[in-house]
Amino acid sequence: MQERTTKDCCYDMCNFALTQMVSVMRAYIPTKSPDDWKSLLADPGKHWRTGYSARALAYCWEEASGFPAEVLRLFQSSPIPTLHAIEPLLLLPEYKVPLPGRGRDSQNDLFMLAKAGDGALVSIMVEGKVNESFGQPIGVWKGSADGTANKAKRLAGLVECLGLAQLPDTIYYQLVHRAASAVIAARRFNAAYAIMLVHSFSPVHAHWDAFADFVALYAKTAERETLIEMAQIGDVRLLIGWATGDSGYLTR
Repeated sequence: MQERTTKDCCYDMCNFALTQMVSVMRAYIPTKSPDDWKSLLADPGKHWRTGYSARALAYCWEEASGFPAEVLRLFQSSPIPTLHAIEPLLLLPEYKVPLPGRGRDSQNDLFMLAKAGDGALVSIMVEGKVNESFGQPIGVWKGSADGTANKAKRLAGLVECLGLAQLPDTIYYQLVHRAASAVIAARRFNAAYAIMLVHSFSPVHAHWDAFADFVALYAKTAERETLIEMAQIGDVRLLIGWATGDSGYLTR
């Protein structure tokens, strides 16, 4: 029997997630104001508050003509010239991506499908932050009692989808499944690029160290306001970046 490669496993896990996504296809309607984003939140009463990321992100992106200025600058810093002329095509708030194994989907703050300068499609997942953490470290997430066998299956699928050999327990789980979401969506839309962006409105860049540790998994050094190419995963190029948003949105 021919030995299966990590690339083969990555395709299997991503294809599983794509099958799940097709089965839960939904219709979307245009937003008219930032308030339209509120109803899409998992817990609107908890998350839709002035000074928190969900509200700041909604106001920032609704008011932008295309990309917010700081995000556009991030793309223009890319080592891939064709991303300098990126064009937004579709923006979907609170976008859910099924992951390998049983359990919750990854509910991304924002998904954008875009087109690079050479016409290639770009899958972009945006994670908004102020002071909120990136959830639990993997070691803590694995250690809870609700289905450890399934969690091991899910984590193995995410590791393979991201082109990694393993994940230290100190890495934050949310960063893992958000980046994997970008890759899974890239395969769904036949996009050449998968990008995971942290759009932080924190004046002190809260939780930057957790982000930097994730970037270091690919033997890269994190830099704010810089788009960093992580790896070629099959036919998808994965990039990650941290954009600093206008703190004025924290009062909106």
